[in-house]
Amino acid sequence: MEKRWKIKENGSEEEIENLFYDLKLAHEAKKATLPKDSKPLGEYTISRALLNLLVQRNIKTIEQSKAFFRPKLEDLHDPFLMKDMDLAVERIDKAIRFKENILVYGDYDVDGTTSVAMMYTFLKTFTKHVNYYIPDRYNEGYGISTQGIDYAAEKKCTLIVALDCGIKAVDKIKYANSKNIDFIICDHHLAGDKIPDAVAVLDPKREDCNYPFDQLSGCGVGFKLIQAYCKRKRIPFYEITPYLDLVAVSIASDIVPIIDENRILAKFGLEQLNNNPRIGLKSIIKTAGLEGKPIAIDDIVFKIGPRINAAGRMDTASEAVDLLISNIEKEASFLSSEINDVNDKRKDVDRQITKEAIEVILNDKKLQEKSSIVLYNPDWHKGVVGIVASRLVESQYKPTIILTHSNGFATGSARSVSGFDLYQAIESCSDILENFGGHMYAAGLTLKEEKIPEFTERFEKYVAENISYDQKTPEIDIDTEIDLNEIDAKFWRILKRFEPFGPGNMNPVFISKNVVDYGEARKVGANGEHLKLDLIQETGPMSGIPAIGFGLGSFYDQIKDGQTTFDACYNINENNFRGFVTIQLRIKDLKIKEVDEDKYY
Repeated sequence: MEKRWKIKENGSEEEIENLFYDLKLAHEAKKATLPKDSKPLGEYTISRALLNLLVQRNIKTIEQSKAFFRPKLEDLHDPFLMKDMDLAVERIDKAIRFKENILVYGDYDVDGTTSVAMMYTFLKTFTKHVNYYIPDRYNEGYGISTQGIDYAAEKKCTLIVALDCGIKAVDKIKYANSKNIDFIICDHHLAGDKIPDAVAVLDPKREDCNYPFDQLSGCGVGFKLIQAYCKRKRIPFYEITPYLDLVAVSIASDIVPIIDENRILAKFGLEQLNNNPRIGLKSIIKTAGLEGKPIAIDDIVFKIGPRINAAGRMDTASEAVDLLISNIEKEASFLSSEINDVNDKRKDVDRQITKEAIEVILNDKKLQEKSSIVLYNPDWHKGVVGIVASRLVESQYKPTIILTHSNGFATGSARSVSGFDLYQAIESCSDILENFGGHMYAAGLTLKEEKIPEFTERFEKYVAENISYDQKTPEIDIDTEIDLNEIDAKFWRILKRFEPFGPGNMNPVFISKNVVDYGEARKVGANGEHLKLDLIQETGPMSGIPAIGFGLGSFYDQIKDGQTTFDACYNINENNFRGFVTIQLRIKDLKIKEVDEDKYY
């Protein structure tokens, strides 16, 4: 599929120069404070390309660069700035003092299960009167359920702490109040027209909440409650840092921006995950083949998160919580193995459904001409429809909704393309929906089966009228242009300090122009679908930089002669092979000069 390259606007000359001199002055000032016989500090110089990356990320002063390169836990915001935080702390303190039964309630995805595991483990250190509950994806659906409230009543619970859900559960909270059960809601989704009548509703996205950062994960909001409780009870902060491995897993898996407070939480959470993870996560790391390797955000997104998620997709998410709270290695190993098997089953199911969905599209010319995709099959597995929607967006590049049958309704997941607000498109059809929720790029919805044709027509009409031409073509955002000879050990060392990468601070994409393959380009992969090559540039040294292009094997015939000039956009990463670490370019796309020179930028 043709991809459009979009090169970001560079920072201004003045901003880049000012940042350069600020860094130089800071370096010289620090050097002046050292004893004469001390070893010299490293070079203050930083390449123009890297300075540009900083300015593009709105890092323009020495103070901002220090906060970016050296995140500190001390820079976390005061949790009591969040509306209702004092009420939440007081209610939890009362429940602990009077030995009330507390139920920790959370969603069945990674954010929900990590939140529950964190809060349950924390409260367990103060009271034995605590239990947890994860709603069944199929029998109860997303969010607070009457079954969950009835379970709390049965267990004589007088307080429910809900995590990663609840902000729209107005009627459910009213039902809980009728049973004399109090609620503390810790959510991070957009609120509805009315805030539930709970004891405390912690959600930085509330319009009446002045918390400085509103992009926390659900687990992140739960951690702020823990932080506040400890601050009120004068418990040292270091006692709760072990929970940051769970927070990092939630941040990565829930695709929240890794900026501001999330950057701090993610950085120290990754340190915890790499150096001293809880037993449950340690067993997942081993099962995922990550043992002994440095774990980054991508490893959570593609290897750790999907395994935790699989339990809720295919079976019951309570198994994931059981694993995450386990402190017995043998038990954790058993649970991790079971969840890994479930994840393998999930892969088989979502591949099959994706194949079926693509066949439907290929056999329907009218559907191919539409601006959106809405597919319904009552036999498709509810647990994987979100994954299938994502795969169809990758292959068809259209806003996509995949629906199946559940509890007498059609229910499913929606995914969007870059720049298009899916939530608004679904909201435009809200009058014929039973329920919906989500955000710009991902959402869930439920409707009566007989309403599917009308919904499909109205959704398509909205998309067709509101999607732009550019939004119909896959786009690669490129940060800046560099020559290959700029990529040396120092460049890579500084670039690594930009981590952790994620939304809001993505792994930079570079472009190098007029490059050729040096050596023997070759296809790799079971079906030759990937491209392995070494790149050189006319302006650079005559030694190739190793590169891999996943899914780019089709370019082989065009560049194999070593003479064809092309432009390449890529990330820079490490290739760790048998303990030998080298710099490697991960090619995202190629543009052959003779063929594509008029089709991009």
